[in-house]
Amino acid sequence: MAGERLDRALSVLLGLSRGEAQRWIESGQVKLSGKTTKASMRLKGGEELIAWEPTRYPSHLQPEAIPLVILYEDEALLVLEKPRGLVVHPSAGHRSGTLVNALLAHTHLSGGSAPQRPGIVHRLDKDTSGLMLVAKTDQAHGLLAAQFAERTVMKTYLALVHGLLPEEEGRIEVPLRHDVGKLRVEVAASGKRASTEFRLLKRYPQGYSLLELHPETGRTHQLRVHLAFIGHPVVGDPLYASGNPWKLSGQMLHASQLRFRHPYRLEEMSFSAPLPEYFRAILDSLETGLVGQSSW
Repeated sequence: MAGERLDRALSVLLGLSRGEAQRWIESGQVKLSGKTTKASMRLKGGEELIAWEPTRYPSHLQPEAIPLVILYEDEALLVLEKPRGLVVHPSAGHRSGTLVNALLAHTHLSGGSAPQRPGIVHRLDKDTSGLMLVAKTDQAHGLLAAQFAERTVMKTYLALVHGLLPEEEGRIEVPLRHDVGKLRVEVAASGKRASTEFRLLKRYPQGYSLLELHPETGRTHQLRVHLAFIGHPVVGDPLYASGNPWKLSGQMLHASQLRFRHPYRLEEMSFSAPLPEYFRAILDSLETGLVGQSSW
């Protein structure tokens, strides 16, 4: 096989089609002398070739042509901007039309932490917008998940909340647990540790505050429940807030910045996502004193 392209050699050795061999290589399932490489790599002879079959997704996970806003992509991962209203992965109430369905139409994904969650290293609530990190290979997924577990991934959110926050900055540290039999999360002494840092960006005289949030832990609904706990729920939150002057279809919470180490190259990567148009428009309405004039 000396002098042959890697994809052709793999197809001959394993009885694969050329396209299958290229898919295995592109999904990071092939290592040449311990390293992933390109399908066009020419063999020298004497190398060790290791290959394993890529993840096969459950039959109910069908690719769907849903537009994606991808900020970065390579052989290991991609970073995208999730819009408000898009569910991340299929569940009982959402069998299709999710981010996972869109991703499967775009590229290959890691096996994930569960069959219905290929590629999903972390998630955002349906009506939270902003940055998400997705793994394309199992190896990358494991390495990125370890960074989340070690709390070395830095996430920043922006939130518009009810009320005039008296503090300029602070930390909310109360344990959380799922409310049995409901979709809500509640503060409970028996819950898991949850910690959120916040910084006040602006107070609006109409009775709202714009906050920058840094979750140290990543519990379900953590930011929304923590802010409701201190008496400043996120505007538009259908579960934890009352009153919706703009008739919002979801909470005003946006994942604006994300920083992590590349799982293979170990270099620090940093991304930012501007506020969605509706979020900016509502802030503008507060600046001009117009509240409750539109539906969003």
